[in-house]
Amino acid sequence: MKNLIKKFIPAFLLDFYHFFLPMFGAFLYRFPSKKLIVIGVTGTNGKSTVVNLATKVLEEANYKVASLSSIKFKIGEKEWPNTLKMTMPGRLKLQKFLREAVNAGCQYAVIEVTSEGIKQHRQRFIDFDIAVFTNLTPEHIESHGSFERYREAKGKLFQACKNIHIINLDDENSDYFLKFSVQKKYTYGWDKGDINTKNTQFKLKLAGDFNIYNALSAICVGLSQGIDLETCKRALEKVEGIPGRMEVVIKKPFKVIVDYAHTPDSLIKVYETIRNSKFQWVAGGWRPNSKMICVLGACGGGRDKWKRPELGRIAEKYCDQIILTNEDPYDENPQYILGQIESGFSQIPNSKLQTPKYEKILNRQEAIRRALSLAKPNDVVIITGKGSEPWMCVEHGKKISWDDREVVKEEFNSLQQVQLVNY
Repeated sequence: MKNLIKKFIPAFLLDFYHFFLPMFGAFLYRFPSKKLIVIGVTGTNGKSTVVNLATKVLEEANYKVASLSSIKFKIGEKEWPNTLKMTMPGRLKLQKFLREAVNAGCQYAVIEVTSEGIKQHRQRFIDFDIAVFTNLTPEHIESHGSFERYREAKGKLFQACKNIHIINLDDENSDYFLKFSVQKKYTYGWDKGDINTKNTQFKLKLAGDFNIYNALSAICVGLSQGIDLETCKRALEKVEGIPGRMEVVIKKPFKVIVDYAHTPDSLIKVYETIRNSKFQWVAGGWRPNSKMICVLGACGGGRDKWKRPELGRIAEKYCDQIILTNEDPYDENPQYILGQIESGFSQIPNSKLQTPKYEKILNRQEAIRRALSLAKPNDVVIITGKGSEPWMCVEHGKKISWDDREVVKEEFNSLQQVQLVNY
């Protein structure tokens, strides 16, 4: 239905429709953002984690906070999962959320801001006090038309926000975001930027260098609000994990990790983290005979087809065994999607091998079961693409209830019962 509407209604009318809704929503809910300090977090990767961490920092400083990300909604102590299959809700839902935050007595709202949301004016009529830039790599290229237009969409948040900008200097696109005029800027990087944490040792429980950047983002949010480093430290060290982000679902006899990684850059970072982290790193290298077994797919619906072969190339480089499977096909042929990922492999599997380098199993539950059955003690199974998402989107606009983490637990318990798991 949506596609038919887009096909027959002129673009300028659609644009007016997208502009009118947030204006109407803001009016209907009495411009709630004016009574909150609103923080918008944008970038390709890390947005949900930064929203979570920044919320924890503000709460540690005894502020009441509302937050909204692809993972969950939160107003004060009340939390509920984001089941919309949409990171940034529609205009009316977003304004209603902000009004509920005001009514609950919140002082802050931390919002994950997407390029698609900006394209549809969902950020309009929200007074952003702080804009946070995490990083930028190619994503949503088909939707925006080019990487430059994708970047421009992100830039509109910074163009609109005139109070505080927080920018990752280590990203090659930082200069673009630094050019926007603002009252105050906070910058961060591995060994550069405005903040100095050298005299305060942070012991994060989150794995990966990318989470150090996410933490630095949250620290900048805190400092911009007059929150000291010790308070930031207490808050960040309490965070045990982020749902569906490098989440260890099974610990023994092998590890099973679920992560949302769905872009080439995020997939590389996840794989490198596993290869080089405490998960398997012992005495300078892998445990003898340990394997990394990877389950991955790619989103359908015509989304970023260019990255599918690249995901295959990356998986082939880092993984010992690969299971290609369904993710969110929408109306696209799932076999075609897997074929495009497969085209990134340098060679087809040798059918004479007892366990080929990669297999294609369209049913995601069966693919997870297969990966678990291949795992031996000290191996790592990494399942990427969906994280904690509660749905799988298939043809004709249907959504199937789904959670990679629950499927892992179910299949692991099943394999234990039939004694297919080797201890």
